[in-house]
Amino acid sequence: MSPSTSPRCFTEREVARHCTKDSCWVLLGTRVYDVTAFLRMHPGGEALLLRRSGKDVSQEMEGPPHRHSENARRWMEQYYIGELDTNSRTDEAQTLRERRKETEETEGKKTDSKVEDEDENSPYNLCSPVDLDKDLVDWRKPLAWQVGHLGEKYDAWVHQPVDRPIRLFGNPLLEAGTKTSWYWVPVVWMPLVLYLSWYCYTTLAKGNSRIDVTSDFSITIHKYSFPLLFLLGWFLWSFIEYCIHRFVFHMKPPAHNYYLITLHFLLHGQHHKSPFDGSRLVFPPGLASLVVGCFYGVLHSTFPEMIGLCLFVGGLCGYVVYDMIHYYLHYGAPKRGSYMYSLKAYHVKHHFEHQRSGFGITTTFWDHPFHTVIPDEEF
Repeated sequence: MSPSTSPRCFTEREVARHCTKDSCWVLLGTRVYDVTAFLRMHPGGEALLLRRSGKDVSQEMEGPPHRHSENARRWMEQYYIGELDTNSRTDEAQTLRERRKETEETEGKKTDSKVEDEDENSPYNLCSPVDLDKDLVDWRKPLAWQVGHLGEKYDAWVHQPVDRPIRLFGNPLLEAGTKTSWYWVPVVWMPLVLYLSWYCYTTLAKGNSRIDVTSDFSITIHKYSFPLLFLLGWFLWSFIEYCIHRFVFHMKPPAHNYYLITLHFLLHGQHHKSPFDGSRLVFPPGLASLVVGCFYGVLHSTFPEMIGLCLFVGGLCGYVVYDMIHYYLHYGAPKRGSYMYSLKAYHVKHHFEHQRSGFGITTTFWDHPFHTVIPDEEF
């Protein structure tokens, strides 16, 4: 909304009407927010927001049980659409009755979620959730070559998330190479996982694979050891996943080093700046192949051939599951109380408040021995 434009005023009755998945509004004091686009992303689930639709959520923002971070409050402002007309307040009971009636009339029907007279040029259209004139970078241009100039301001800027797609490069082909739909991860890697699993098991079943203990003594690797080695490789990947996320993706580049800041932004900073950019939630296969290749090389040089290959295929499967879970944690709607629900809440807190902890994605296991666990809070 342009600073020069007076905020639109809504009556309590108007706000109360927007209580469905197609149009969900909430109040923060007298400020009105259209959070429809945020329903699927909310870590507490869309049902939690729908229960509070048309109501003042000030108390929920302050807690208990969960006090929302400054980043969460800043994120909320992207959905601001106007002010509540305090002169038109109606009796609460009457409002609730009208709201029930409105809900019954619209049940099973798709409602119009747009503000009246909203169009592409409307000041109430949230097509630009960041102030293009006041931000530290020019969002009208590719960001890859701009962020390095932020210097000491980069770390604070990159950890203030926005709900806006990012363009990294001006070259269309280069830009396209940084984007990947989630389904390409299983399409590219799962056939390799299945083939190598079959190859490892059938090779071990021949009984010719042995580990030389001494020059005169060796141990046969039984075919039934494959599931154990597979799971061990998966477990090993979970540790690598933690280390990469913590020590590479969350390195703090020196404020004076343009190239390291740029590298950090390309690797992971852009994901923290725009955490719900669906085209950049999984690794492009080309980039992932470098990590996969290094993983294979280390295992192949460290362990006997078949053991190394069994560990590798388990780790590769773990990587595929990791990328799928990461995507789901951003766009999925897990059932409240489930394991995935707790993981989603944990990961969202990592994005919005605890960027220096909570590095586990598929599991929080490694956060415990390394003392990077995010404090447990309910949503």
